[in-house]
Amino acid sequence: MPPVADATRPTSSATAAPVEARDLVRRFGGLRAVDGMSIALQRGEMLGLIGPNGAGKTTLFNLIAGSLKPTSGSIRISGEEVSGEGPERRIARGLGRTFQIPRPFPEMTVLENVLTGGQSQAGEHIWRNFLQPGRVAAEEKGAVDRARSLLDFVTLSGLEDEPARVLSGGQRKLLELARILMADPETILLDEPAAGVNPTLLEIIIDRVLDLNARGKSVLLIEHNMEMVARLCGRVVVMAAGRHLAEGPPAEVARNPAVIEAYLGGVAA
Repeated sequence: MPPVADATRPTSSATAAPVEARDLVRRFGGLRAVDGMSIALQRGEMLGLIGPNGAGKTTLFNLIAGSLKPTSGSIRISGEEVSGEGPERRIARGLGRTFQIPRPFPEMTVLENVLTGGQSQAGEHIWRNFLQPGRVAAEEKGAVDRARSLLDFVTLSGLEDEPARVLSGGQRKLLELARILMADPETILLDEPAAGVNPTLLEIIIDRVLDLNARGKSVLLIEHNMEMVARLCGRVVVMAAGRHLAEGPPAEVARNPAVIEAYLGGVAA
């Protein structure tokens, strides 16, 4: 079992791990897709989560992001217990996530898709549109400016007026990253950003993730592309059959006999 902080000890949000899960269990009928898993992402870290197909990685991601609730166990964001909260509350706490298969709004423009990631704007309250129109207009302009800046960051600025349906798979992943960044999360969960992406766009994704980490974003990454994991992550956690199997630097983990057996032996959850 990996070392985790004492859950009973009070911590400040400035020093607490941005994401910490302890003894998580998620059952689907008689199947334990996640079986007593503990993991902690340190502030400013890029942590890789790897394992064979069926290991429970995506289920663990969904538990941390709030789209699934644990059968038992604890999830903390910056020291605060959030196990009963949904994804909208976790976004407000600074936790954003991408998906392995992005699903943009296909008929909306690329710019409009990014704008949907904005949080807590005055115009969301009907009465403010009548009583504070100046504030609403100023916030809307600021949101558009920020969205355009993020599109430039992910190299999609030339496509802002195009419908999202025209984007390639890799461009959709960049669009989803921009949309998540509209919420300005402190922590980003990346679900297989390399899957289905051509080498040129993959280099852009890697570069942008490195840039975000250099700016202080903490990143938890699920990825099957081990070359990408080794380039991005100083530490890797390995899952198999829903459990913690191994942990350490990528090169060390790749030599671990238990990890080799899990991959080659077809361990599944």
